[in-house]
Amino acid sequence: MEIASKYNPEEVESKWYNYWMEYGCFISKPDGRKPYTVVIPPPNVTGVLHMGHMLNNTIQDILVRRARMKGFNACWVPGTDHASIATEAKVVGRLAAQGIRKQDLSREEFLKHDWDWTHEHGGIILEQLKRLGASCDWTRTAFTMDESRSESVIKVFIDLYNKGLIYRGIRVVNWDPQALTALSDEEVVYKESNGKLYYLRYFVENEPERYIVVATTRPETIMGDTAVCINPNDERYHWLKGKRVIVPGVGRAVPVIEDEYVDMEFGTGCLKVTPAHDVNDYMLGEKHRLESIDIFLDNGVLNDHGGRYAGMDRFDVRKQIEQDLTDAGLMERVENYTNKVGYSERTDVPIEPKLSMQWFLRMEDLAKPALDAVMGDEIKLHPAKFKNTYRHWMENVKDWCISRQLWWGHRIPAYYLPDGNIVVAENAEDALEQARRTTGNQALTAEDIRQDADSLDTWFSSWLWPMSVFGGVMDSENEELDYYYPTSDLVTAPDILFFWVARMIIAGYEYRGKKPFENVYLTGIVRDAQGRKMSKSLGNSPDPIMLMEKYGADGVRMGLMMAAPAGNDVLFDESLSEQGRNFCNKIWNAFRLVKGWEQSEVATQPEASALAVKWFGYRLDEVKVELDDLFSKYRLSEALTLLYKLFWDDFSSWYLEMVKPAYGQPMDALTYHSTVGFFDQLLRLLHPFMPFITEELWHALEPRLQGETIMLSYLLDPQEIDKDYLRRFDRTCELIAAIRNIRMSKNIPFKEKLVLETAEGHDSTFDAVVIKMAGLECIRPIVEKSAASASFLIGTQEYAIPMGALINVEEEIKKLSEELAYQEKFLASVMKKLGNESFVSKAPEAVIALERKKQSDAEARIATLRESLQQMQSGK
Repeated sequence: MEIASKYNPEEVESKWYNYWMEYGCFISKPDGRKPYTVVIPPPNVTGVLHMGHMLNNTIQDILVRRARMKGFNACWVPGTDHASIATEAKVVGRLAAQGIRKQDLSREEFLKHDWDWTHEHGGIILEQLKRLGASCDWTRTAFTMDESRSESVIKVFIDLYNKGLIYRGIRVVNWDPQALTALSDEEVVYKESNGKLYYLRYFVENEPERYIVVATTRPETIMGDTAVCINPNDERYHWLKGKRVIVPGVGRAVPVIEDEYVDMEFGTGCLKVTPAHDVNDYMLGEKHRLESIDIFLDNGVLNDHGGRYAGMDRFDVRKQIEQDLTDAGLMERVENYTNKVGYSERTDVPIEPKLSMQWFLRMEDLAKPALDAVMGDEIKLHPAKFKNTYRHWMENVKDWCISRQLWWGHRIPAYYLPDGNIVVAENAEDALEQARRTTGNQALTAEDIRQDADSLDTWFSSWLWPMSVFGGVMDSENEELDYYYPTSDLVTAPDILFFWVARMIIAGYEYRGKKPFENVYLTGIVRDAQGRKMSKSLGNSPDPIMLMEKYGADGVRMGLMMAAPAGNDVLFDESLSEQGRNFCNKIWNAFRLVKGWEQSEVATQPEASALAVKWFGYRLDEVKVELDDLFSKYRLSEALTLLYKLFWDDFSSWYLEMVKPAYGQPMDALTYHSTVGFFDQLLRLLHPFMPFITEELWHALEPRLQGETIMLSYLLDPQEIDKDYLRRFDRTCELIAAIRNIRMSKNIPFKEKLVLETAEGHDSTFDAVVIKMAGLECIRPIVEKSAASASFLIGTQEYAIPMGALINVEEEIKKLSEELAYQEKFLASVMKKLGNESFVSKAPEAVIALERKKQSDAEARIATLRESLQQMQSGK
């Protein structure tokens, strides 16, 4: 293979991705191997690739590619989520631009537009993931509303309903006035907002001179008040017991009730109770049998219960009622107030607590196995700090509101009969048959039954994802599911730990009796260099496609991963991608260097090369062991950093320099083949992180057959490592670096051969390497150092290099004298500290030990400097 002078990511990436696809390299089928399974967190069909997707999918790809190379049957299942609220909002917006209103269309007509949108936009993000190098089995691409997934969703709903776990009831729910649908608690984002606290006067019925003051942040809801509540222990309001008060501006009398729920310290200690528009008020209303008055239409406009404010938007009413109550003398005062207001996660509008008939799933009993699984580490969270968050959610779990007032989604399979009863069935035909059977009325027709108009919460389909991607969840003879489930690793963001992760665990135990995955890797949030969360509004989120076009996919992957410690936020800067591209160039140039060497079958292997080959073999195996440990702990950023240093420092800066043949000379075949073998192993270790350049160079390294790929080659297991050899070689590298420093400080060119003098105790095993790498004439043991020599220590071993005519003796004496004076001054400061009885008696042992180490090191340096200075002066 001809290797280009420069690395061209664009050409290489498209070539190899097409190659992998052509030869089905990503496809997984059940076989005798142990499976390694990952299911993609399905991105919304409305979405395009952003930096969070880049991070998440890069991590998944690294894990999947490494598993393949470890011999597992790796299966990474891709897919998308239908995203009910987001997609319906997009379609409604597009229709509005065409002058079409949703309410003017039939359900079937509207759904046709939804499907058109999905077919048009749904595959965009998956195609973008291919640019990243994602090695998904694309033949398994799933969609949460495709036929197979939909069948599982409906069957699971029916099963849970038949078990008595799904029920229908009127509750106060989180209502999105823009999307016109209920939301679960987890779909509400609380933001700190600057508002007001309004103190309203509620006059006592039949006592026109007496009133109480009630504080509220939402005066527009007073039309829905059905009581005022006081704490029975609050002595200030004992006189109110059994009385009624007049709702200000409304004129309606409501009872004063007593409940210890009321916080006597907040506001005035009196609470207005609006059961239809506050969850806690609703519970008070149920307990005290209060009437619930719903004052809002679905769009946040007040209905007829709003009296003179009917037809006005809720926030317009808030402004108007403040003025009206002030004019009527019913406003005690208004204060600025900061509180947390719930916003819809999808539409970013303030939610409205609202009474609504909805479908719910009982969660308390279902949640117990899922809680135990994580707390007992049957399922491991990485990092483990998220276990506390998980436990808090699961111990305080509420029934899940699973219905949404949307058309786009899985329609609830409930059918209403003429007598008001409900049957639940997979389709209208089954529902009619069941209706006839349960009622005994064989004359019933399809026109007599009506399907519920609501759709299921999007998460009700995605909680089945690890099972449904392999076929029917309720299919007891699903061989694919038996083989691939439970999956291995789930990579996702902490913000959907309850939304999605916990619910998948719940579903797994309910329908397979086992966990859905072994490990959950929780990524951090990608932030800019200033620590700000990336967003379109701030304009600080780079386009991943443009980044890959500029730096190459491998460069961007590497830049992201170098800054991505598990569970911690990623401070991303474009310079990281530049660093990744530079590393690609380093690998490319190192490869061109190696392949540019000629080899000789008759040349004898130099001793330095033999030592280097032995050392790097041990070093490579040492890194393999460290990598296995880091991957087992999901410390992928550290794993990449380790490989980066191995290639850049150990291999390029040291090994290749050690074995490089003299200019114009060939390399012996033994060293050459060892070097090529090392390069092969390095490419394999790097491949999960940098798939494209490693594939390109692996094919250029040796002749390959059509269909062969580095991604299906095995990672070789480490052999037995001689730790002592590695330790001694590290000391040798220190020696070489010290000699090079002397050359640099004294401006001695490398072509000027030096002599290294060693005292007794020098390890001569690696002398051939030192001579070559340090540019030495020889290494000779001596009893006494030569005059005018440069002395230094490696550990406690003393070395010297005779300078002779290589240096200006007067200048060298001056330098040594200055360094000696500095060291003596430093030693004096250390001895003063150690001579201080107060310091020695109070300081920790580790601090004392450190000071004594400073003392011994300084004394050794001073002795060496004095000896060098004496020799310089005697040799003048």
